[in-house]
Amino acid sequence: MASQPLTSHPGPQSDSLRGTALGALRGVGQVDFQASVWTSLVILAALWVESWEMGLFAVIGAVVSTLTARLLAVEHDTVAQGLMTYCGVLGAIAMVVYLGHHPSTYVLAVSAALTCTLVTATLNHLLVPFGLRAFTGPFCFVALVMVLGAPSFERVWHGTPETAITPATPKSPVVSWTDLWQGFFSNVSQIFFVGTWYVGLIMLAGLFLAGWKVGLFAVVGSVVGLLTAWALGAPAALIGEGIYGYNAVLTSLAFGVVLLRPTAWNHGFTVVAAAAATALTASLSVLFETFGSHTFTWPFNITTWALLAAVPLLPRITLLTDADADADAA
Repeated sequence: MASQPLTSHPGPQSDSLRGTALGALRGVGQVDFQASVWTSLVILAALWVESWEMGLFAVIGAVVSTLTARLLAVEHDTVAQGLMTYCGVLGAIAMVVYLGHHPSTYVLAVSAALTCTLVTATLNHLLVPFGLRAFTGPFCFVALVMVLGAPSFERVWHGTPETAITPATPKSPVVSWTDLWQGFFSNVSQIFFVGTWYVGLIMLAGLFLAGWKVGLFAVVGSVVGLLTAWALGAPAALIGEGIYGYNAVLTSLAFGVVLLRPTAWNHGFTVVAAAAATALTASLSVLFETFGSHTFTWPFNITTWALLAAVPLLPRITLLTDADADADAA
């Protein structure tokens, strides 16, 4: 999604193949804005810990979306950084989560990953004049269309799988200590459709491998998500499952690590953005439920697009420049 540019020069075919392989791997970490190979490996391992289906479909999405970009001659650096891959990873996982594990799901996962790559190019091109980026918008659009359309096709629809059903939960807003500490970690894993706290713990460790600042803003986003959901009286059980916090984590990583310079005003803006994404999660959940769809990462995308578009008119909020990024890397 965003990372330091990779300096490379045209070389032998082996370099191109190596870049493609690295791009597929880095695409996993790029879901959380990180091109670190180690972070990507840890997150991928966490998905396999959750289940072999989750791990396998993440791999399918990464490979297919990266090869699609490679075959269409997308710029080498873009492919090698995983910037054409991350939406395909989420798209493939979404197919097995919301449509179940069937032979047809493999076909749909390949289709989703391929289409996510094309839509990523489309959105990035269309949003350039507005100073915006695609983020996970391509995944949201593709998953929305495919999940909504699936029940119309007998060969791909096998009923709603258990993975797509949110069990009936108590509406009580009384949060226990267990809800808080499990929700803190699940906020990180729910980005990948996983509500298991120890999977979130593994993923958070992977984010800290990318740098203390990355891990810190993941923590900030998770805490803001928890506090906002609690303050608004969200069901405690859903807070514990990370349903209300994962968009806050993504938003915090976006503004805190990738988009804004490290100033006090910008950090405050990041906290406001994470809180807004949490509140929007509830609104969009109600909206999408009315026509049988799912929230995905729409709250993160809408919040980030809206607030990022406002930055040019907010002089105290300053964007991160290439020079700032190079300084951080040094």
